Amino acid sequence: MPIAAAEHQADILASLRKLKGRATVGDVTSDLGLAAAEVRAGLKALLGTHHGHLAVTDSGELIYTFDRGFIARGSEPLLARAKQAITGFLKSAFKVAIVVVLVGYFLLFVALVIAALLARRDDSGFGKRRGGGGGFGLGDFALWYWIWGSGWGRGRPYYGAAWERSLPRSVKVPFYKKVFAFVFGPDLPNPSQRRRDREALQLIRARGGVVSAAEFVEHSGLELEKAEDELAHLLGAFDGEPTVSPEGEVIYVFPELMASAGRSRTRAPDPAWLKLEKKRPLTGNTGAANAIVVGMNAFILVAAASAQSFIFPALGIVNPELGIVTPPLAAMIGLVWVPVGFSALFFAVPALRMLGVVRENRKRRERNVRRVLLGLIYSETLARGAPISTADAGRYVTRRLGSRAAEGTGSSEREAARALRSLAREFDADVVVDESGDEHFDFSAITRQYAAGELVRSNTRLGEIGKVVFATDDDSITESERDARLFDRALADSKTDLSRYVRRAESVDYRDDFAGMAFDAELARG
Repeated sequence: MPIAAAEHQADILASLRKLKGRATVGDVTSDLGLAAAEVRAGLKALLGTHHGHLAVTDSGELIYTFDRGFIARGSEPLLARAKQAITGFLKSAFKVAIVVVLVGYFLLFVALVIAALLARRDDSGFGKRRGGGGGFGLGDFALWYWIWGSGWGRGRPYYGAAWERSLPRSVKVPFYKKVFAFVFGPDLPNPSQRRRDREALQLIRARGGVVSAAEFVEHSGLELEKAEDELAHLLGAFDGEPTVSPEGEVIYVFPELMASAGRSRTRAPDPAWLKLEKKRPLTGNTGAANAIVVGMNAFILVAAASAQSFIFPALGIVNPELGIVTPPLAAMIGLVWVPVGFSALFFAVPALRMLGVVRENRKRRERNVRRVLLGLIYSETLARGAPISTADAGRYVTRRLGSRAAEGTGSSEREAARALRSLAREFDADVVVDESGDEHFDFSAITRQYAAGELVRSNTRLGEIGKVVFATDDDSITESERDARLFDRALADSKTDLSRYVRRAESVDYRDDFAGMAFDAELARG
């Protein structure tokens, strides 16, 4: 951002607050008396740092629209950050306590049960420890090495069995991570902003530095408004420039991403329907790992619950004041109440968490239905300009994702119809109802955005001199007429060719939660 624009950033932000977060360059210019170029640069910089997007007036003027709270990207209120920090600390402490208590009580009850069994065979008072000894032995070292996993980096994520299988054989996921995963579920990736930007920039680079919001939706699966918000951020962060087509479509141009020192062509990232979300697992552990954790906790629960009838009498743990086999209060608390409560809670947390997992998988299913439908809409709209009916959408989704009627959560046809209507609202699709009552949606707005992007792209090819799209001696009428002719020609010439931007629309594929996390790991190490 130019230094001059940076100096006026606070003034521009204050003006936007006064204008309720929605303004043109002219609005802010007239309010502050600054040069239009400075205002334009300042507004673009704000798009990079604050949530907002671009719209177009009827006259073709860009409108900068920001959230009224002017929330900075990647930031949260102080109270929310403090709450997260406290919650994170308590959760970490609770995790460590869980492992220590689980292993500690398991070892303690193993020793007590063995002692009780031997005492029942020997009435000579085996309750007292024989042979002395104790201390830290080789077995203790091997046990704790297995639990804590030497060589496992601090904070290294664990994403379940699939992630474990992807690791080198020399690297083993430690036992404490499996305990965490059993109770709290597997860690989920939290992609960095640089990782999200990296994939977006790959798309922009593959499209010659020119991209529309519809193209961004195709590859990200985001809702249209969120896609526009993300593109607005990229404009400010990577020195892009917005332009408006004759049809009023906003096209995002990134001049710096057009140039290349080599001739290699950047491959566009996979479209949204090739990045479906897998079901979130309850624990993410292998069956064997879950069996070990369940077995240890079940042993503690049974041993503690039966301690009064088995361990205490065998070991002679009595209340000396009463002279009967009634354990003292300390023994009841430490060897019955606490371990029984701990074991019950240990099993209860995953059971309760299962409700959240079911809800999350329902949301993932809805997002997958949307992404699959994007493949149908984009392929049919860009290749043939054909409308999409709710019946076609239902059959298409059912073939690719299967029916859910047997699960009692609604059929794919109803899910597809809801998703199709939602997409129609986003893209302002025209709807026609046939005689049978089936709705047909025309997504011509997608074609217009692709054609507008193709028009800009064809005139800004690296190493090519495109047709004149602007001349300083043009008046407004001449410029408008020429732009309209160029757009109409681009729309007519590319109607049968725009489908080349849609890849493998006939198939779907799934992506693991942790796919691509190697890039974030490299950033952290660097």
